[in-house]
Amino acid sequence: MKIQQLSIFVENKCGRLQEITQALEEEKINIRAMSVADTSDFGILRLIVDNPEKAVDSFRSHGMTLSLTSVIGIGISDEPGAFARAVKILSEANIGIEYLYDYNSRQIGKACIILRVDDEDRAIEVLEKNGIKMLTAKDVYNV
Repeated sequence: MKIQQLSIFVENKCGRLQEITQALEEEKINIRAMSVADTSDFGILRLIVDNPEKAVDSFRSHGMTLSLTSVIGIGISDEPGAFARAVKILSEANIGIEYLYDYNSRQIGKACIILRVDDEDRAIEVLEKNGIKMLTAKDVYNV
């Protein structure tokens, strides 16, 4: 149920994002979801791609600074309150959310959210127990 996410250090300068996307294009790697957290000087680009291992090799060969971390994904109904229910389940289990972002998937037919939490195994357990659909790496990589 865990999904591999790439976090890439990105200097805030013209052309840097182009270098990153070019490296993916050269290897025919598709982006499935992404998010950027930034300051005035640099950012962290978080990516879910269809082939994380190949992307790591590509980025490293281009001299990029990155890390590979695991995250979880949930599929919830696209209706008011559905996300609030998932957040409440995690909160009541005392599981903190470090960050999150979403992406679209017509195949799954649900709103899809990527979550970085402080206890992935426990989060998966309580979410499943409460009827929240957990997304597999295959669900996300093969969008």
